[in-house]
Amino acid sequence: MNQLAGKIIFLTGGSKGIGFECAKKYREAGARVVVVANDAASIAETMAVLGDEHFAVYCDVSKSEEVELAISQTLQRFGKIDVIHNNAGITGPSAALHDTDVIEWQQLFDVNLKSILFTTKFGLDALKRSRGCILNTSSLVGNIGQENHAAYSATKGAINALTKSMALDYAPFSIRVNAVAPAGVWTQMLREWSAEQPDSIKILEHLDSIHPLGYCPQGDVVADACVFLISEKARFITGNIMPVSGGAELGYRRQFL
Repeated sequence: MNQLAGKIIFLTGGSKGIGFECAKKYREAGARVVVVANDAASIAETMAVLGDEHFAVYCDVSKSEEVELAISQTLQRFGKIDVIHNNAGITGPSAALHDTDVIEWQQLFDVNLKSILFTTKFGLDALKRSRGCILNTSSLVGNIGQENHAAYSATKGAINALTKSMALDYAPFSIRVNAVAPAGVWTQMLREWSAEQPDSIKILEHLDSIHPLGYCPQGDVVADACVFLISEKARFITGNIMPVSGGAELGYRRQFL
């Protein structure tokens, strides 16, 4: 219950989906959570669940000045940062590369990748002092690709390579850097996407079937893995891209993630 006791966790995209599940698990493990998001309504709902010991910052993680301010506000409030969890991300558009608009491409890379540049640039000194760690939320599609999501898959593949390079760069400071790579996970975003598909019932069945363990999980399974990776239990693990996928990457199954 106290794996993360006393830790201050800077969590981007922490008010929805996997991020919200992580926020709850981090709290249960004894940490204080800084929820960084750009949706006021979901921030309010999240903080009502977490309680007053925790902190929220309204922030667009694709904007340098807003991330710098969020880091500064966190340090003013708590005096340190032990973990930066780069979880914020977007998925659209559902398109092959030639049908991807330049603006859509840029937005994906700004949110999914440039945000990691900003949190690292402005948070690294704090992590050096705490000998903390960085966790990135990737996806299985960063390894195997995904039909009609070329740009999204590209960002997740880049996160995987970036995680390994960061692990090498920051190991001399005793800063570990890892990533989690889910397959299908039931979040509000996935439910909305499923409902938009031509045969939504078939999609639901397929999302279960792609996981050899037999079901598409809730976000708490990813959050449990995240608690482990940022805890002392994982003190000798760095540069790892951990699948949390129910085995979806195994065998000869056709992937649809």
